[in-house]
Amino acid sequence: MEITLRDLVTALHGMGFGALFMLAFSGAIAEMYRMAAPGAPEPGARSRRLLYVYLGVMVILAWATVLSGTYIIYPWYRAVPPAGVTDITLYPKALLLSSPSTAEWHNLGMEWKEHVGWIAPIAMTMVAYIFAKYGRLLARERQVRLAAFVFVVVAFVATAVAGAFGAFLNKYAPIRGGPTITILQGEQ
Repeated sequence: MEITLRDLVTALHGMGFGALFMLAFSGAIAEMYRMAAPGAPEPGARSRRLLYVYLGVMVILAWATVLSGTYIIYPWYRAVPPAGVTDITLYPKALLLSSPSTAEWHNLGMEWKEHVGWIAPIAMTMVAYIFAKYGRLLARERQVRLAAFVFVVVAFVATAVAGAFGAFLNKYAPIRGGPTITILQGEQ
């Protein structure tokens, strides 16, 4: 059983950082909704601390996802094939653009993914900052809580769009190459 380094890093980016970040939204949205529900008791210090840690981990996952995608995977994606190369399977951007049936995956999918993906960590950093800075006061500030909730939803949608495009792009033009890592050695 083998995997290339680029496959492994891509899986860590998407199914590791990105998927965990997406899963964490359910807890964040549920807790924020619970805090905003009419008649909800003011959260205690322990509950607030847990939410701060939870949001902090979400921020770390969001930044790990976007930074690994931008600075590690994207350069592999956009690598230009050397002159004379006829097999462009190791050059995903060139592979997508080589056919009219897949060119839009780059023109729309990758262009959106590049830009929309950055919304999530910025929005979640803002939400975490608001909860850390104004914690106890948020129980009385419905407008601020609502604004933070809206930014969590925006981050969720941005992550869903970027993740969906990433999955489809990896289907049509996977990031391959690099050293091969042997996970399990079969019988010979």
